[in-house]
Amino acid sequence: MAERPIRILVVDDDKPLRTLLAHYLEREGFVVAGVEDGLAMEAWLAGQPRPDLVILDLMLPGEDGLSLARRLSSTWRLPVIILSARGEDIDRIVGLEAGADDYLPKPFNPRELLARIRAVLRRHCAEETSPAMTFGPYRLDLERRELTRDRESVPLTSGEFDLLRLFLEHPNRVLDRDRLMDWLKGYERSAFDRSIDVQVARLRAKIESDTKKPRYLRTVWGKGYLFTPQGEA
Repeated sequence: MAERPIRILVVDDDKPLRTLLAHYLEREGFVVAGVEDGLAMEAWLAGQPRPDLVILDLMLPGEDGLSLARRLSSTWRLPVIILSARGEDIDRIVGLEAGADDYLPKPFNPRELLARIRAVLRRHCAEETSPAMTFGPYRLDLERRELTRDRESVPLTSGEFDLLRLFLEHPNRVLDRDRLMDWLKGYERSAFDRSIDVQVARLRAKIESDTKKPRYLRTVWGKGYLFTPQGEA
């Protein structure tokens, strides 16, 4: 049986750009749909097969892209790549904090967008080798892409989930930023890209929010990050 094509939803109020992206990505074998704003996105998601990835413009009429990114990540649990004409570091960080998996400033090279799409999809579509991974009172369900603590859900964005899984797959080992970037993103990036630091900080806040809880993630200055499944006092 042939594999079904990967479905991508483009949310951007620039109709010519939506058309260009659709033509380019369809030539690469994807099935692409485009909508102009958050209302149209919600209607499309409610009535169409679930997409595998959403490409989302940050500057949209009506509800802004950051709000939509949060909902796509937390409610729909869909991978999101943000596009924006604003390429400042603070905008990139805010986009990642909203739950996006990646952020690409406009204008961009379509081949770079394609590389980023494939990198995000590799993380989300990889075959699961184990149904769950555990540490302390936490359980990471690989099939449902869900973290629970004592059977209560701990909300994670898709990027945080992938990062936590990487740490669990490489316990008690210092992982430097470049290696994490290579594993998670898989494309050429700027030496000043701080997205991994943002993701680590957000993940740490969620699994170590209580000062009485053990510390699982430790920064090893000048080297990277160390994940200890048994926790440190």
